[in-house]
Amino acid sequence: MGRCGECQAWGTVEEASAAVAAPAARATVPDRPARRVSEISEAEVGGRLRTGMPELDRVLGGGLVTGQVLLLSGEPGAGKSTLLLIAADAVAASTGRPVLYVSGEESVHQIATRARRIGATSEHLYLADSGDLGQAIGHLDALGTDVALVIVDSVQTVSSAEVEGRAGGVAQVMAVATTLTRLAKTRGIPLCLVGQVTKESTVAGPRALEHVVDTTLSMEGDRQTTLRLLRAVKNRFGPADEVACFEQTDTGMVEVADPSELFRGVRELPVAGTCIAVTVEGRRPLLAEVQALVSKSGAPNPRRGVTGLDSSRVSMLIAVTERIAGVQLYDKDVFAATVGGMRSNDPGSDLGVCLAIASAAADRPLPLDVAAIGEVSLSGDIRRVTMLSQRIAEAARLGHRRILVPAGTRETVPLEKIRATVIEVGTIQQALSALSNMDTGEARR
Repeated sequence: MGRCGECQAWGTVEEASAAVAAPAARATVPDRPARRVSEISEAEVGGRLRTGMPELDRVLGGGLVTGQVLLLSGEPGAGKSTLLLIAADAVAASTGRPVLYVSGEESVHQIATRARRIGATSEHLYLADSGDLGQAIGHLDALGTDVALVIVDSVQTVSSAEVEGRAGGVAQVMAVATTLTRLAKTRGIPLCLVGQVTKESTVAGPRALEHVVDTTLSMEGDRQTTLRLLRAVKNRFGPADEVACFEQTDTGMVEVADPSELFRGVRELPVAGTCIAVTVEGRRPLLAEVQALVSKSGAPNPRRGVTGLDSSRVSMLIAVTERIAGVQLYDKDVFAATVGGMRSNDPGSDLGVCLAIASAAADRPLPLDVAAIGEVSLSGDIRRVTMLSQRIAEAARLGHRRILVPAGTRETVPLEKIRATVIEVGTIQQALSALSNMDTGEARR
């Protein structure tokens, strides 16, 4: 029909399909009936599966849970595959049960070469290279029902023949992840998925992928350093703010039980422009050496360089140090950095940054056994931060005998067992005044 029967106008009639109501959902008989919580025994749930790496187990909350689905993401070269290959070898050796490592990126020979280099040679560790979901499930079925762990590297390289689209697309990633997750839950097998990341350091694929899995871990680290931080972003079976430290070496990922030693310089004589700050990563207090360099500038706009710290926050601390503490910095270049490639956004290191800048400007070293804890406000006041007692204990454990803390700390933190002198300061001026009366020539004992 080319003419409307109402208005008699030509070319105004368009074809449209009639709306069809969606069919109503019908109830079906469930495969397994609902059960009371009291009916499910602890033996039926099963205990934690240790990965053989205490740092990884701590981030997971004590180990892997039966049927747990883990997503490990990180930039290329961060060490994700190496870490999981070491954990797979340890699980296979400790349990004596098959562990399947499926890779869609590398061949079996390439994986075996890396496995021999890092010493992952357990006879119960099985390798497979396949980018097809059906073949990956077939490898799992061939090993029987006693599989201890399954690793898929990576989920973006595996595709299903039943779903249209390329591997790594939204539909393929969700189909593969959903199928593998349902399989892991049904058979009670822990499953580890490796996830690629985008340029923005987010997991490639749909955001719903992180909702499907039980635990999401992120491997962080600078390519210029060997330090790697494994951070728990989501964890249904443990704390979601734990952090583990590893060092990437030629023989694999090595656990760092005491990472504070990596983040601070060790010297016999004090150096101007350095201060020890106590930061917190997850639930772990870490000592970090903050360094500052102040030099006279001939340019109309002095330079400000920051490495390892929040640049906007450091700019604020420079302004506070100049305005409140009276340190002249408007005609000088100021550079601030951390040691060991550490990245910190913790406000508890504010006082250490201010003291390092003031020390560099005055060319006066701070004592080696001094540590600073506290958040600096725009008014120059020093405020208390979270986990203050753990920070003080960590500084005292590593030999710092004089610790600058915010005012009022003694009222809220028990200090009877701390083998150090805790000095309360309320402002930056008080902190600089307390440091001016200290001897700077003593080496750390």
